[in-house]
Amino acid sequence: MSNHGAPKTGLWSWITTVDHKRIAALYGFSALLFFVLGGVEAIMMRTQLIVPNNDFITARTFNSMVTMHGTTMIFLVVMPLSGAFFNFLTPLMIGARDVAFPRLNALSFWVFLFGGLLLNFGFVINEAPRGGWFGYANLTELQYTPDLSADFWAMGLQVVGLASLIASINFFVTILNMRCKGMTLLKMPMFIWTTLVTQVLLFLSLPVITIALVMITFDRHFGTGFFNPGVGGSVVLWQHLFWVFGHPEVYILILPAMGIVSEILATFSRKPLFGYSVMVYSTCAIGFLGFAVWAHHMFTTGLGPWATTFFVAATMLIAVPTGVKIFNWISTVWGGRIKITTASLFGLSFVAMFTFGGLSGIMHSSAPIDSQHQDTYFVVAHFHYVLYGGAVMGLFGGIFYWFPKISGRFLNETLGQIQFWLYMIGFNMTFFPMHFLGVQGMPRRNYTYAPDMGWDLWNFICTIGAYMTAVGGILFAINLFYSLKKGEKAPADPWDARTLEWTIPSPPPEYNFGIEPTVTHLDDFWHRKYDEEGHKKQLPPPAKYDPHAIHLPGPSYWPICLAAGLTCGAAGFFLKGFGLYVSLVGVAVILISAYGWAYEEA
Repeated sequence: MSNHGAPKTGLWSWITTVDHKRIAALYGFSALLFFVLGGVEAIMMRTQLIVPNNDFITARTFNSMVTMHGTTMIFLVVMPLSGAFFNFLTPLMIGARDVAFPRLNALSFWVFLFGGLLLNFGFVINEAPRGGWFGYANLTELQYTPDLSADFWAMGLQVVGLASLIASINFFVTILNMRCKGMTLLKMPMFIWTTLVTQVLLFLSLPVITIALVMITFDRHFGTGFFNPGVGGSVVLWQHLFWVFGHPEVYILILPAMGIVSEILATFSRKPLFGYSVMVYSTCAIGFLGFAVWAHHMFTTGLGPWATTFFVAATMLIAVPTGVKIFNWISTVWGGRIKITTASLFGLSFVAMFTFGGLSGIMHSSAPIDSQHQDTYFVVAHFHYVLYGGAVMGLFGGIFYWFPKISGRFLNETLGQIQFWLYMIGFNMTFFPMHFLGVQGMPRRNYTYAPDMGWDLWNFICTIGAYMTAVGGILFAINLFYSLKKGEKAPADPWDARTLEWTIPSPPPEYNFGIEPTVTHLDDFWHRKYDEEGHKKQLPPPAKYDPHAIHLPGPSYWPICLAAGLTCGAAGFFLKGFGLYVSLVGVAVILISAYGWAYEEA
């Protein structure tokens, strides 16, 4: 049976879609819109700090910008942008027609979108979260934040976290159970390995932040004292719970970009990825050790010498598999016939910027040095080099690399390379001087500073760099919308690539593969095209098949209904007055949607 006759155009087709490629587009577009929001928040902060004693925004607004910029960029930009790549590429790279649970996949997107809107709804009623993106107790306790701002933050993250948990289970099952014939674990592309480890990190770490958010919600609304020292609680308990999630989260953000860059550098160097099996083992080692380093965020809390020594050693140890990856990327490029494109420039910049950020990270593995840098702009510089210079640069490389496959058109290379240099120069102008500000003692999260502190010049340079980066972002938006309509048309394999997604037309048909492939090698598509001496082989004509004989799951509106019910239930939990009614409506929608979903024809 085939559902090829289902509506494929118009708004309703997007609302009800369960096609993993369309869901990838929804994730990507939503993440880029939130990227604009996070960028505006960053520009507002940098404008406030461009000169001493500025009054561009108030201290309250500045705290909201700090809180929501960090929260937005982590949970609403980098994670869902990675999710867009997971959605689009995972079935294509493993030779599958779809993910394991298509409707669950749609549910994860709508839960993410509604959770992101709930998280930001505080702006509408002038109660935007302002307790810091890590929500430290006691700042988020009722005594210090009596309005609803902390509730929007806690409940919004609960809903967004549920979306990530749903998606992680789906992709984990898809990768382990739906690989095509011949694709053993050590024949999977590197991006699929980083995707797999990322899903494991997600479903092991998300329950911890869920517990912490439930506890802070109970403290705020039911009078418990989990984080209240006056009744036997502990504010440091929040730090432990948050960072047990928060440090694996760093690798949740960076591992997908590592996989993307591994594919880009191998393709544009015209060489196989150097040390593939060692890269796989180092990815798994990073996933394992990522759970053993959380307390290096807490060296100044008085852990004691034994605990501090353990986390110092674990933090130094995790640098080993990370260093292995850097060595292997450099070795992949070394001696290769490098083709310079926007994608390869972003890939190479990822290696450079991530390495630089990692070096300052090793500095922070030393407890005495970390104690000096704690809560200064040195730390801000460090994690932006890792998460912006690393994750965001890698993701942009992936956009330029796979855009021809996604849309059937190229992004404009001239605009892309101008954007790249605006990003590289602007990024380094913004964050490199922050090392100097940190060494000079400028604290994080201060909304202004006195003119006699000696911080004027560096803050001015940082702000000009942020403006330059914003111009690069505007240029990317122009490039994206122009190329979708008028970009040069792309063939199936424009880069002479190595993996299965390039064997099918661009953009891919709804059913992905007419005949499910069989692989015999790592980088199987490359081996089909070239012999052992590197001479091009004649590809056989594609086998004939009947697309109408391929079963595809039909569209469904129950995922968006269920997501709406979940969000209403969460919002009604803390809204005053009519909150109970909102929750009851949410519960009713959840029950109706679950019933409809259960009896819907597949």
